[in-house]
Amino acid sequence: MSPPFRMRSGEKANVCEAAPCRPALALVIPTLREARNIRPLLSRVRAALDPHELAYEVIVVDDESRDGIDVIVAEMAREDPRIRLIVRSNERGLAGAVLRGWAESDARVLAVMDADLQHPPELLPKLWTELDHGADLVVGSRYTCGGCMRGWKLVRQLISRAAIWMTLPVQRAGIRARDPMSGFFMVRRSCIERIELQKSGFKILLEILARAEVRSVVEVPFTFGRRHSGASKASLRVAFDYMALLVRLYRQKGRTPSHEEREVAHPSLRRGQEVAGS
Repeated sequence: MSPPFRMRSGEKANVCEAAPCRPALALVIPTLREARNIRPLLSRVRAALDPHELAYEVIVVDDESRDGIDVIVAEMAREDPRIRLIVRSNERGLAGAVLRGWAESDARVLAVMDADLQHPPELLPKLWTELDHGADLVVGSRYTCGGCMRGWKLVRQLISRAAIWMTLPVQRAGIRARDPMSGFFMVRRSCIERIELQKSGFKILLEILARAEVRSVVEVPFTFGRRHSGASKASLRVAFDYMALLVRLYRQKGRTPSHEEREVAHPSLRRGQEVAGS
């Protein structure tokens, strides 16, 4: 079993002034049988971020793919210590993988993107710039003006839009996102420190939009392309988890968290602060 989610306090500096230092940005890439994609993806991430004065790390969280991805990431990590690998045993689920990766970092900005090359790493500097200018949450969006889904069949587009329509009642007025199902975003750590996010399922952004202490959302358009290689993770289980999340968020809509619910996060925060300060 993997350890429970632990948030840690972040840093204010964007740039390393002395080595070693804590990163300003932690990008988590959850993987499951993505060995063919991971090398080009990590190379493109580094090419996109390295020209900028930004201290960052990339954490690959693999659900025990056993396809050689661990060897590839380990090789790249020897060349660049900003790349790390975590392998989860007997666990599945994108949300849980993302939370595990975030828990392993002290960065003040947390990010996630898919490993299938459908999310363009070249957009990462733009997401960072919008957040650095004051946004709490920046989303790579298929549905905001300028975004699109290249090569998607009409039926799949209709299903996607129907799923988004179902989220409208649980999103909060004033900070709604046109693409709450996106798996490509950055968020300030301070916005999610006081809530316990659900580890099961694949739609962590929707829960952040509904429950986190987010005051402003910016959506950056991008073209969502076809999968480069590997298999889609969509399944009946994913659909079931999504419906279960919607039901839970519907029930929690407008309800103030109880004292017990708030206390769930506080011990983890204190433990994380102790680790960061040791």
